[in-house]
Amino acid sequence: MFLNTLKKTMGTVLVATLGMGTAALAEYPEKPITLVIPFGPGGSHDLNARVITSTIPAYLNQAMIVRLSPGAGGQKGTQEVADAAADGYTLLFAHNYTDMLQQHVENLPYNPMDDFVPIARVNYAPIAVVVPGDSEYKTFAELVDAAKANPGAINLAHSGNWGALFVPAAQIMKETGAAFNLVPYKGGGPAMQALLSGDADVTMGFPSVLGPLVDSGKVRVLATAGPERIYDDVPTFGEAGMEGDIGFMHRVVLAPAGTPPEVLEKLEGAFTALQEDRTYTRLMGRLGENTDLLLGDDYQKMRADQAGAYKTLVDSITN
Repeated sequence: MFLNTLKKTMGTVLVATLGMGTAALAEYPEKPITLVIPFGPGGSHDLNARVITSTIPAYLNQAMIVRLSPGAGGQKGTQEVADAAADGYTLLFAHNYTDMLQQHVENLPYNPMDDFVPIARVNYAPIAVVVPGDSEYKTFAELVDAAKANPGAINLAHSGNWGALFVPAAQIMKETGAAFNLVPYKGGGPAMQALLSGDADVTMGFPSVLGPLVDSGKVRVLATAGPERIYDDVPTFGEAGMEGDIGFMHRVVLAPAGTPPEVLEKLEGAFTALQEDRTYTRLMGRLGENTDLLLGDDYQKMRADQAGAYKTLVDSITN
């Protein structure tokens, strides 16, 4: 009788334990999620993240908290996430250049393809070349001509070597023969502040950052990426005589490799739900950003293509 009672008790404990495990798994997330941005404050990633983290809690039943961790062209914050537990509570908000390009120019302390798994490509953005509103350069052609005539005399602020502002700048110099003095900052926000404070003559930016600055006359846009004009009176890079894919940034949320599939599925579901969230789409619209979502598996295919394309790009710029 004792053995029968013991068996029943152990069976009850086993069922309860399994039930608790299932419930705990289903309850992810049980605490706030940290979204690490490996760049400085005030840039387009920072602004986009504020919209995401203000709206996605409705679909996760937990807060998502932004943590800025700039340094080493994005490598500092990226390393922090690579070293984090693969439990869905520490995510990386990066872009295609830090994700797939830097591996071709530096010996990274992590392997982007092996150490991370994409959750979602949130959107993409075309870059623009900008100068202060009172700059002597009224057109892109004037800026390029001046950089040719006085090599290294014009300071171009960028977001870190081989980052989202550096790569288009290097491509522009290769395409046009212009020679800027490339000055690194810890992200697009600090680079823009350098321009506004007079420490830089030119920089680049994305729609979410440029909107109010253009409207107030603090900056002047000279040229933009993409096949179509963003501003009626501003030429595209193609119209300015440049060829190739210059200046597109993909904003992507990644998790440490090994994150459980059910956690990734929950996160993907939340980002998918945002596409129908009126507050989210309205706020992104105010930033001038699109909401062109790609979920993890689809973006993973793009990452593989990017890895090869960026090796070719780096070779073309450095050789």
